[in-house]
Amino acid sequence: MEGVRRARAALTRAVAAVSGQALGPYQSAVVRIGFAGTWLFFLLREFPHRAELYGPDGPWSQELAQRLLDSNGAFTVLTWSGSALWFETVYAMAVLASVGLLLGWRTRATSVVFMIGVLSLQNRSVFMGDGGDNVIHLVAIYLVLTRCAQVWSLDARRARRRGSATAGAAGPVLWGVLGAVFAHGAATGRFSPGWLAAFAAVWVACGLWWLVDRHEPEGEGRAVLDVLANLLHNAGMLVIMAEVCLIYATAGWYKIQGSRWQDGTALYYPLGLDYFTPWPALSALLAGSGTLVMLLSYGTVAVQVAFPFTLFNRRIKNVLLVLMMLEHAGIAVLLGLPFFSLAMIAADAVFLPTGFLVWLGARAAALRFAARAAEPRAVRRPEPGPEGPAPAPPPPGTGLRPDPALERGTG
Repeated sequence: MEGVRRARAALTRAVAAVSGQALGPYQSAVVRIGFAGTWLFFLLREFPHRAELYGPDGPWSQELAQRLLDSNGAFTVLTWSGSALWFETVYAMAVLASVGLLLGWRTRATSVVFMIGVLSLQNRSVFMGDGGDNVIHLVAIYLVLTRCAQVWSLDARRARRRGSATAGAAGPVLWGVLGAVFAHGAATGRFSPGWLAAFAAVWVACGLWWLVDRHEPEGEGRAVLDVLANLLHNAGMLVIMAEVCLIYATAGWYKIQGSRWQDGTALYYPLGLDYFTPWPALSALLAGSGTLVMLLSYGTVAVQVAFPFTLFNRRIKNVLLVLMMLEHAGIAVLLGLPFFSLAMIAADAVFLPTGFLVWLGARAAALRFAARAAEPRAVRRPEPGPEGPAPAPPPPGTGLRPDPALERGTG
């Protein structure tokens, strides 16, 4: 009986922890900032080539895209119209949504728009992506489920200043505009049944949250919504962590089966390809050392295979996490894959320790405060002239003397 009581108590504590709070607020904020920033930088870098990549000038025509979408049920709004104006509108929306999510502005709505932008562009031209795009594709969906703006966001700042993150008129206006677009898509049959149900549920839930937060912020309705939101958030964070572990586990075990990874020469070959050598001299220097190539090849496999098994040992997990982030930084520099590396580093950030993130946030706040303190402040002097008010004398005991020029009114 004692064991049963302990098991029930442990289960009760676990349920209370999962439903009573949104776990990992700093980790979810880093994931939000990392993926929104990665996608934003990609869209801005490819802005001159956007029509060839995802628009009407690309090799993957509108008809081919529609045939593929009819077969796999993927979602994109770019097939709603073939006009260049519609494409430019969607691309601009994707950029603005990335900025909004990066800053944490009206995150419930901007996370949905961010997901729509990612899915619309990537599903329009399926051959333009790589592994990093696949990760962004998945995490963009998971972020809709999370409460990723609890810290380091404009929503959190608004909640501190006004008492609620939904304060202001921007939220209802944004909700109404999105509802009009959703109604148009539903009326014209643009959504599949699954996506129609998903977007309808999100739209209704956001409106219900706003109503309860405005009119019953301390009532039972708000408590129920908080519990449901916490459960969705924690489930979304768990899925992101499982996704990262699955990526590394499958990548590591597939590498083990390759003969080039087994003999330690796998990294030598991409270093000789022009496409993956943005710094030819550096690549040649690295490829010229067989020992270094072998160590990096074996080390990559070992870290990827071992990482999922180290999650319950904090110290080893943190060491491997640093090694994986350094590995992706090396891929960005040596192989010229910056956005793939940024996406993977942002995904790895879900495992960063809370203490480190709190310290990092405190350091950033201290630097911002120091920068503001160092800014020169303009000193306003009273207008010259006999009709102007006389300057106030300095407080007694300060050792300061009035300025004779101010006493004469000459400035």
